[in-house]
Amino acid sequence: KKNNTQHTQSHLKNGSRESLQKLVVDLNASTQPAHTSSAAVEVVVAPPFVYIEGVQSTLRHNHSHIAVAAQNLYHKSGAFTGEVSVEMVKDLNIPWVILGHSERRHIFGETDELIAVKIAQAIAHDIKVVACLGEKLEEREAGKTREVVFTQLKAIADSVKDWHKVVIAYEPVWAIGTGKTASPEQAQEVHREIRQWLSGNVSPSVAMTTRIVYGGSVKADNASDLARQPDVDGFLVGGASLKAADFLPIVNAAGAIATTHTTKAAL
Repeated sequence: KKNNTQHTQSHLKNGSRESLQKLVVDLNASTQPAHTSSAAVEVVVAPPFVYIEGVQSTLRHNHSHIAVAAQNLYHKSGAFTGEVSVEMVKDLNIPWVILGHSERRHIFGETDELIAVKIAQAIAHDIKVVACLGEKLEEREAGKTREVVFTQLKAIADSVKDWHKVVIAYEPVWAIGTGKTASPEQAQEVHREIRQWLSGNVSPSVAMTTRIVYGGSVKADNASDLARQPDVDGFLVGGASLKAADFLPIVNAAGAIATTHTTKAAL
């Protein structure tokens, strides 16, 4: 592995107050297995914004390896009805935000340029960013994966002033909720190319230290094989994060590999 922390993020894009409370209770009761440590796996949970303060306040404070993320933010303050501004996220002391998620790109029409502005504003307000990128099925089948991913990555890179505050999340759109799953080898291929792009276009040190996590239908039964790939530094987890019984084995899979290679991340 290229860096020292696995990153695993629980992206709780749906769920009720009751289900989220149950998840927090289970996370509070959990302990990482003996072969992992809080230094080895960083866990970030991203509940819907209406629940975010409750989740943050009820997570056990001695779980120093578990943090909270917003699922999105708006880069301006003012009369933008329904939006959550970067200042609001900062006011709640939320340390992370997910930006550029495929649903924001393809359902809500967010452009590379808008996502770049949001990333720059988040970093300027000392909020760490999970910056998402990835190709659709028709783009992969047309052989345009590298073109699409590198175009998105350049927009992200042009907006980043401090790479210590950024995690890159590769999420092949064709493998999200479709029943299709990228093989560990397919994930590794794109992760390697992202790291090589960073080395050639930003710097070798940024390429070595930036965590690149995978977000395409990660489940307990494929997490270990994915985590063994040399350029997969953790996961962005969707549906499998809604229940601790599904999510914690993914965290543990990342931790098992992290102790022999690096510190992983689970989101």
